[in-house]
Amino acid sequence: MGFGAFAGCLDNFSSLTDTPLGARAGHGRYTAISGGDTGGSRDLSALVERNFMAVEPVSLVPAEGPGDGMFQSTDPQSGYTFVIGPPQADLRLWRRCMDGAREVYRQFGTEEALEYDKVIDGRSTTLFGVALDSDGRAIAGMRVSGPYRHVDEVHAVASWAGLPGEIAFRRMVADQIPEGVIEGKAGWTARDVEHRGALVDWIARAYVHSMVLLGVRYQVGVAPEHALRCYRSSGARVAWWIPASSYPDDRYRTVPVWYDMQTYRSVATESQIRLMDAELSEFMESGQELPTTWVPSEGLA
Repeated sequence: MGFGAFAGCLDNFSSLTDTPLGARAGHGRYTAISGGDTGGSRDLSALVERNFMAVEPVSLVPAEGPGDGMFQSTDPQSGYTFVIGPPQADLRLWRRCMDGAREVYRQFGTEEALEYDKVIDGRSTTLFGVALDSDGRAIAGMRVSGPYRHVDEVHAVASWAGLPGEIAFRRMVADQIPEGVIEGKAGWTARDVEHRGALVDWIARAYVHSMVLLGVRYQVGVAPEHALRCYRSSGARVAWWIPASSYPDDRYRTVPVWYDMQTYRSVATESQIRLMDAELSEFMESGQELPTTWVPSEGLA
């Protein structure tokens, strides 16, 4: 997924696909424009109930401060604030998130996998998530791209070109695209913070939240074997029939990974499910608005 080695999970570099896999309460209302209608509203509970259905296009709340135009939740144990939204909601916060990722990836010699210069304008990123400490410092983050309309757009699949299992990986993702596929990338945590385990767990949950917010059924990427526990904790599955590769270099054994909104709860740990449900409830209360144009069956295999 480009989720990556999870620069922070087990003290190794991270990303769901880049390595071809890391306060305040929100406010406002989640308003959706349905089809060709000019009005109509629904809160995020509708999203949670239907889980994998698409979200209709909605407007974006402009940011007034760090993360104010984004979905927010607060971790009761650490006190960290978790925010998720599109880069254009807060471009300065987006850059701080990616600067943090670059610093961590650089420490592990995997900065090239981040493709910082290519993605820093935010145009290829649909949503990003960032954790903030009490001083407003970005201490963990992630991002997702998509939903994709064709399998050739998926970075994780492209990274598998010429490797054993390429055809099987490509076929798997192509079959998923009609029901919505996003790709998780650039998971990272700062190394000098308290409650680091809580941050690692949150990044794994943030990938699931992205699927709910974007109304897609699947998320795909690749992850190193040492980071699989992180992603499995929030419901990820491993494509065991596809041989592992040494991506991005010989230090790593990397495998394709995916989430399915219809089955992830049967894989995730009970503690992660409880936290995901609590965070989604906070999202519902904040009611922030999210722009998206994807609808079911737009994807092409």
